[in-house]
Amino acid sequence: MSHEAISVFDMLKIGVGPSSSHTLGPWRATEQFLLQLKNDNQLQDVKKIVVKLYGSLAKTGKGHGTDVAILMGLLGEDPVTTDTSQINFKIDKIKSTKKLLLGNHHEIDFVYDDEMIFLKNESLPAHPNAMTLEAVFSPLSSGEGQGVRSTYYSIGGGFVQKEGEQQSNEKQSVQLKFPINTADELLNYCKTNNATIAEIVLQNELSWRSEMETKNGILNIWQTMMECMYRGCNASGILPGGLDVVRRAAEMNKKLLKEISYNDLNSWTHAVKSVSKNFSDTLNWVSCFALAVNEENASFGRVVTAPTNGAAGVVPAVLMYYHLLAGGDKEEDIIKFICTASEIGSLFKKGATISAAMGGCQAEIGVSSAMAAGALTACMGGTPQQSLQAAEIAMEHHLGMTCDPIGGLVQIPCIERNTMGAAKALVASQLALQNDSAQMKVSLDEVIKTMWETALDMNTKYKETADGGLATNVPIGLAEC
Repeated sequence: MSHEAISVFDMLKIGVGPSSSHTLGPWRATEQFLLQLKNDNQLQDVKKIVVKLYGSLAKTGKGHGTDVAILMGLLGEDPVTTDTSQINFKIDKIKSTKKLLLGNHHEIDFVYDDEMIFLKNESLPAHPNAMTLEAVFSPLSSGEGQGVRSTYYSIGGGFVQKEGEQQSNEKQSVQLKFPINTADELLNYCKTNNATIAEIVLQNELSWRSEMETKNGILNIWQTMMECMYRGCNASGILPGGLDVVRRAAEMNKKLLKEISYNDLNSWTHAVKSVSKNFSDTLNWVSCFALAVNEENASFGRVVTAPTNGAAGVVPAVLMYYHLLAGGDKEEDIIKFICTASEIGSLFKKGATISAAMGGCQAEIGVSSAMAAGALTACMGGTPQQSLQAAEIAMEHHLGMTCDPIGGLVQIPCIERNTMGAAKALVASQLALQNDSAQMKVSLDEVIKTMWETALDMNTKYKETADGGLATNVPIGLAEC
């Protein structure tokens, strides 16, 4: 049976907010298009670029920063390395000058209102998140009006597929030592090899790179998560977009730390470890960590998809809880947590979806909660079977969750939903650790299948369109932001 080879670094990608499917995916698609022009020696011949957005990308594209991401991609900027503090300046410059430095090399005219086209009433059949990029060449090359056109689908979590091609990822040609499509296959590998989920994952990662490179990459992912939480816990003010949402993480952080001072990430984490660990404060810290990430995400900050940007706060919040408040302070603890979380996330991508435009918020917050629950269970001494049970419990209680962002922004209810996903992950882990896994009635594979069937049955207006739910019933969402 064929399998999709998904690496840890596919499921957890460093990028820029606010959305993996609406921001990171279109950014990566634009990079692919730009690379195509460069490889074909056509970049200098481009006279005009036209962007067409369809379906969910059109309906909530402005609120999710799709246009911003595409323009940054056309400039040749990379979401992993770009200076996020300069994004607004660069976008404003394009709009005011009506000029765009394509690939940071070739200047063309670009009139935003004419050449960034939001086709809100049109959809393409392959996926709700569709975009077409067209480069029109100058008369010096192929003639006036001729050019190249490519259509891309942002299929969730920053994954991109070009129309007419199979999964555009060279990793798919890799034969893994343990090819996995289902949770049952994963569990069998763990049993027959007397291995943890993380150990199976690390063996598979050897198909791409050395174990040391994988571990260093994972620790870099964790460092990015911690830096994101630190920034979010120390940034106040109003989130951009027009909803006037007040950032809350900084105030929570201040109240929880009381009078303890710090001056950098390291001293901040020591301060958090030194304060009360009663039940109420623990929940407050988990909420604070999740809020911090998603407030950064809403502000075009640097985050890690886990598995998406909209759900980026759940896994870091639970991992930070484990790291600072539950004794998981060794590097091997972090590696075990992230390896386990990524593998559980990949099961949902293979068996269902991690795109809210395809499956509603169950595909984002639900999956992230399952990832965090399974990973925490493994790190707290649970068996692979208990880890998968924890993931099942977490998703079972997110089934049917709709995606209804007010104003098309990844703010209400998205930010608070990350706190709830993290809290559910903690409860699911505790339930799994206290239960006899042999008596479980619902398997992870069964809940993944159910999630996908639920996604197919769900009304389209509840799939990241801002056409239903809170997006239409809350007055502040009635005007486009």
